[in-house]
Amino acid sequence: MKDKVNADEINTSKKKKSKDNQDKNAIIKAKDAVIKSLDQNNDGEIDINDIIILAIKTPGIHVRRTNFLQKELHKNYSQEVIDKAIETTPAQAGISVDEVNKIAEEVIKFERNCVSGISAALGAPGGWAMAATIPADIIQYYGYTLRATQKLLYLYGFPEIDSDEEGLMPDSQTINQIILCLGVMNGVAGANNAIKGMAKALANGVEKKLLNTALTKGTFYPLVKAISKWFGIKMTKTVFAGFFKKAIPVVGGIIGGGITFFSFKPCCNRLKKVLQDTTLSDPNHISTAEEDKFVSSITEETIIDVDYDEIFPADEENDK
Repeated sequence: MKDKVNADEINTSKKKKSKDNQDKNAIIKAKDAVIKSLDQNNDGEIDINDIIILAIKTPGIHVRRTNFLQKELHKNYSQEVIDKAIETTPAQAGISVDEVNKIAEEVIKFERNCVSGISAALGAPGGWAMAATIPADIIQYYGYTLRATQKLLYLYGFPEIDSDEEGLMPDSQTINQIILCLGVMNGVAGANNAIKGMAKALANGVEKKLLNTALTKGTFYPLVKAISKWFGIKMTKTVFAGFFKKAIPVVGGIIGGGITFFSFKPCCNRLKKVLQDTTLSDPNHISTAEEDKFVSSITEETIIDVDYDEIFPADEENDK
């Protein structure tokens, strides 16, 4: 009798190990499938460049500045005012920061409601089978984030986000500008002053060539690299947090990583708060020494160095 009990226990243990191995193999395959789906430059990693490129390719994500401002301003302003806002900035057209803020709040509310459907889908059960839906969910989430980012930039005086004729392929300086905005949205140290410095440079008429150089290999580049590095770590944790935790579905890892309906508004509000206090958006804005440092660095074509190891979002400093 005792031998039979021991044999049963051994068989049960073997079955359990076999099941665990099958689960592990399924998880590895799911993980590889997600990497393959998201990795645009085939380097075996997921970084923010991959996400931006994929998101911009999503239909409806690229926002045309002229069309957007025309649509948002026609309810309350004459065509003469709208044309000047499009030609210059809403602030130069005489539209107050308070009025722009109201439109911005509506924009954030609208895009957040779009994200709510994604949040509901992510909350559904499904375990490892949900892995196949992760890329689409992430791209949609960041797609709506990028759409909100473009609209906020346009409202607060920034020029058109450059891309190809179809609006599907942003160039490197555009990607880096978006990365700085995402850094602001996620509380990354230094990104606020970088955006304000860029706004002052644009307001002062700094040449586009100098700005592009600053974004791709000059003034802003070390900060862009630092934010990208942080995002790479964050994306890996976000996507794969639940993969090797047997009791937690994949989607549970995503929600735990912060890609939820509830995180969208605070991120957008951070960007809005910075954009409403720049030389482009507020004629009465008084620039700081940090902003001036960025502007002088752009015109002098020097680099503001950044210690990559110290780039942490403000709300994650305690998790270092």
